Amino acid sequence: MIIPVKDMAGKQVGEIELSDGVFAAPVNKPLMHQALIRQLANARLGTHKTKSRGEVRGGGRKPWRQKGTGRARQGSTRAPNWVGGGTVFGPQPRKYTKAMPKKMSRAALRSALSVKADAGQIVVLDKWQIDAPKTKDMVTALSALGVAGSSVLMVLPEKEMTVQRSANNLSNVKTLLAGYLNIRDLLGYDTVLLSKSAVNYIEEWLSPGSMGLASSAMEQTDDGQSDGGEE
Repeated sequence: MIIPVKDMAGKQVGEIELSDGVFAAPVNKPLMHQALIRQLANARLGTHKTKSRGEVRGGGRKPWRQKGTGRARQGSTRAPNWVGGGTVFGPQPRKYTKAMPKKMSRAALRSALSVKADAGQIVVLDKWQIDAPKTKDMVTALSALGVAGSSVLMVLPEKEMTVQRSANNLSNVKTLLAGYLNIRDLLGYDTVLLSKSAVNYIEEWLSPGSMGLASSAMEQTDDGQSDGGEE
């Protein structure tokens, strides 16, 4: 697949051939769904907690005698049927972590990238040239590239603080290092904006049959963060 390469002024300065193994791979929707559910589950803290009747403070004294009052017998004011009592079968701390083999995770990313490429939602930029962090410059660049009206996922090969800080104040734009590429962000943004270096990184990492990049940050996290990662 060949798509144009643009500069920050929106002019075409060349073309790039995207790897068919990564950007034109067979689309496996059930696998993408499984990878998304896994990432969302791994992002859950699981720190929810309710108190049982044995943990609620008070209620040690029987509220009234067993017989002769005309009322139902009660042993404690902290029983579940009392206001302020314990909770029956309430949520307890637990782990929601789900596992997924790396081959399946990478296949899901290839499917998502292929969907974006087929829909024309991948834009390749020659390189970023921003001297100082300015939101105005970023808005101008995105307008020139024709993606200003949509939500944009900007994928960078490495940290570029001027670029990242220029995009921080834009609510519909997110910057993400290529090593943290994940299914949630790929499916959650209208357009994926890649630099040529990011394309090379992704192809080296996700090409079928490759061992991937040992230093990939995404494979070292469970929730895809900087924002969400995959294993």
